Amino acid sequence: MDLLDTLVSKALDRDMPTREEALAVLATTDDELLDVVAAAGRVRRAFFGRRVKLNYLVNLKSGLCPEDCSYCSQRLGSKAEILKYTWLKPDQAAAAAKAGVAGGAKRVCLVASGRGPTDKDVDRVTDTIAAIKEENEQVEICACLGLLSDGQAERLREAGVHAYNHNLNTSEATYEDICSTHDFADRVDTVQKAQAAGLSACSGLIAGMGESDNDLVDVVFALRELGSDSVPVNFLIPFEGTPLAKEWNLTPQRCLRILAMVRFCFPDMEVRIAGGREVHLRSLQPLALHLANSIFLGDYLTSEGQAGQADLDMIADAGFVVEGSDEATLPRDREREHADVAVRRRGAGTDLPPNA
Repeated sequence: MDLLDTLVSKALDRDMPTREEALAVLATTDDELLDVVAAAGRVRRAFFGRRVKLNYLVNLKSGLCPEDCSYCSQRLGSKAEILKYTWLKPDQAAAAAKAGVAGGAKRVCLVASGRGPTDKDVDRVTDTIAAIKEENEQVEICACLGLLSDGQAERLREAGVHAYNHNLNTSEATYEDICSTHDFADRVDTVQKAQAAGLSACSGLIAGMGESDNDLVDVVFALRELGSDSVPVNFLIPFEGTPLAKEWNLTPQRCLRILAMVRFCFPDMEVRIAGGREVHLRSLQPLALHLANSIFLGDYLTSEGQAGQADLDMIADAGFVVEGSDEATLPRDREREHADVAVRRRGAGTDLPPNA
C-alpha cells in the first residue's frame, strides 16, 4: 500500500502523518490489517528494537471521587462494585511496588482518586516515594493524582517523581460529553504544569467511548502538540453502574488499528497498551506488542489484568524482551532532547511552549 510506505518513511524521519493519513489507517479493512501491523512494527523496531517496558500500578486511594467522568468506576454516583479505601500507608505502597519491581517493572505508577491533591496529599506521596526508593532506588516513579495546583509539580519532582500522568482521554470537542466537573483545558493545564517542573509528560487517551475516527485523530494530534513522551492507550472497560456501561463497541482489529495510528504519530515515543487490553485485544495481544513498546504488568486501578507471569510469558513467546532498568526507554538523542527542554522549562517557567 502506498499509504503505508509513506507513513513508514515519514515515521522513520520522525515526521507526523497528515490528518487524512491518520484517518486512513483507522479506515483500513480487516484484509489489510496485517499489512498495517507490519508497517507500524517496522517503525517500532527501528526505535525500540524488541524491548518491552513494564509498568506497575499502585492504587494509593480508591473510589469516592467527586468528579463525574463517565468512563470511571470511581466517579461521583458510581454504582460499580469496586474496592474503596483511603490512602495506603507508605510501607503498604512500598510492599506493593516491590512486588511489581520483582516481576520486572521498571516504572511504578502511583495513582490516587480525586479531583487533585491537597498539599497534605503531596506530603503523603512524598513519604511513599521515600519508602519505595529505600528498597528500589533506580525505579522510575510516575504520579497520577489529578489536577495539579501551582507548586505541586515542583514538590513532586524534588521528591523523586520522574513523570506525571494525566490523560487527555478524548477530543476537546467531545470532552464535555464525558465529564462536566472539569474540562479539557484543565487537563492540558496540569500536563503543562508537570512539564514546566521538568517532569516527563505521560498523557494518553481512552478509546471505545463512542467517539468517531475524527475524535481519535484529534486527541492524538493534541497529545503530539502538547509534547507527551509517554502515551498510554486505554480501551474502555464498560463498568456496570457507570453511564458508559453499554459501550461495547471495540473489536481486537479496531484496537490494533488505533495502536498503529498512534505509533505512526509517535514513532520514537513510548506507546503503552494500558487498561482494557485483555478485554478487547484478547488473543491478539501479542500482535499489539509489534506496535507498542510498553505495557502495564498485572492489575489496573479497579479491574484485574492478566496475571503477571502470563504477561511475561506472552512477551517471551512473541520474541520480545523485557527492558532493563539500566536501559533508556526513548532513543538516546530523544532522551537528551527532553532533558534539555526540561532544564529550559524549569528556567523559563510556563512561558516555554509545550512542544519547544
